[in-house]
Amino acid sequence: MKKTSALILSALATTTMSTQAADIDIHIQNLTQGIYFTPLLVTAHSDEAALFHVGEAASGELQAMAEGADISGLESIADGVSANSSANPAGGLLAPGASTMTMLSTSADNTRLSIVGMLLPTNDGFVGLDSWHIPSEAGTYTIYLNGYDAGTEANDELITGGGAPGVPGIPAAPGGNGGTNGTGVTDMNGSEVIHIHPGNIGDDMIDGGKSDVDSRVHRWLNPVAKVTVTVN
Repeated sequence: MKKTSALILSALATTTMSTQAADIDIHIQNLTQGIYFTPLLVTAHSDEAALFHVGEAASGELQAMAEGADISGLESIADGVSANSSANPAGGLLAPGASTMTMLSTSADNTRLSIVGMLLPTNDGFVGLDSWHIPSEAGTYTIYLNGYDAGTEANDELITGGGAPGVPGIPAAPGGNGGTNGTGVTDMNGSEVIHIHPGNIGDDMIDGGKSDVDSRVHRWLNPVAKVTVTVN
């Protein structure tokens, strides 16, 4: 791959680390009391690639994941940059308090770890890890992950069975504890870039009210996940 002179000079001006392939074990725990993670995508990629960046607009592929739990587009992006990936390691939803594990055998250039998965019930919330540097030294490392808002949909908190990009509404409340017939918390999208999710507001009305999200179950504070990475 061609590099500009500026990039070459920048690389020479910094302390270099030996780049080598590594086998890593990844343990992911859902720390929330009532939020489910939809199928996760775990991927090791080069520092020239990314699934998302906070403060930037979401790609169409990230929007599809954050609004409708569809990771296929992001998988295609990862495959296109020769990433080492594990799709859906939990075999479906990762329930509150539950954990899943996966292993990646990373190639020499894939030194960054990213993780994404939709948060349910939310409109466009997702758990995310953005391009964490995989240590070259063997050992066990712990990372806490935040919940992010993709900035692609208003957080109306209405469970409509939606999920297609651009279609308002939450696909489902997997725990069976969502409400119905809410009027909507808001129809305004406060930010159109990826940002820390403000959290669900909810209410305590099963029928009616503003929200179909239960404030006694579906509220959360960051972090939403604990990730333990073992570099072998």
